[in-house]
Amino acid sequence: MADETAGNAAPLKRSWLHGWRRRWRRIGRDVLRSRVATVLAGAAIYRGLCFVRATQKEVPGSSDWERILDEEHPAIVGLWHGQHLLAPFFRPSKLPYVALLSRSADAEINAIVVERFGIATVRGSGGRAGTVGAQKGGARALIALRRFLADGFGVCMIADVPKGTPRKAGLGIVTLARITGRPVLPSAAVTSRRYVVSSSWDKTTVPLPFGRLAMVVGEPITVPADADDAMMEIKRREITRAIEAANEAAERLVRDAP
Repeated sequence: MADETAGNAAPLKRSWLHGWRRRWRRIGRDVLRSRVATVLAGAAIYRGLCFVRATQKEVPGSSDWERILDEEHPAIVGLWHGQHLLAPFFRPSKLPYVALLSRSADAEINAIVVERFGIATVRGSGGRAGTVGAQKGGARALIALRRFLADGFGVCMIADVPKGTPRKAGLGIVTLARITGRPVLPSAAVTSRRYVVSSSWDKTTVPLPFGRLAMVVGEPITVPADADDAMMEIKRREITRAIEAANEAAERLVRDAP
């Protein structure tokens, strides 16, 4: 009888321990996602990025991005996902900017970092090819961005869509250009010292200190106000090619720099 009781106690103990482990993991996740933890993480990332930016050496051949952004202002600066941590690096401090960020919980930290750089934020989705992301607040986001552009703000917009195909522009950025008449500036920023998060869908690049930095801005792309679906698709592909060309050019500059 004693042996039978001992035999039953072991599975009960394991079940109890497993239950407590699950509870503590859940509590840990809740703590990490709390507002306090999010704010602290955002502040730490902001300070880290400021340090990284201060230690970068801009390579010869980079675009005269301050002049271009000043002349085309307010414009829509299009970048790829994975380079979003570098986006605040090339924003003239004298010009007001707003950034489109996703509505996911993970983007809360990004929003805090961006706002610490003095950039306003709008939450929503840029939209996959064939949509404008209305299911994720994309339509409301585009309306908000249109108002910001009308008020003289430039827009920083990640052109490819979260969890979509990396380095394939969605229709959101094309739609914004069509309804506002403002140009898209295909852009890229690349550092020589970086850590690539290979497990992330977009291969997020984390810039590291004391590297070389290349920033490339391509020719402005405009979208006609009367563009039909066929023209929107043509412009979407044009923007995709132009941003990737800027990215490849920045990669070459960093690679070939002395």
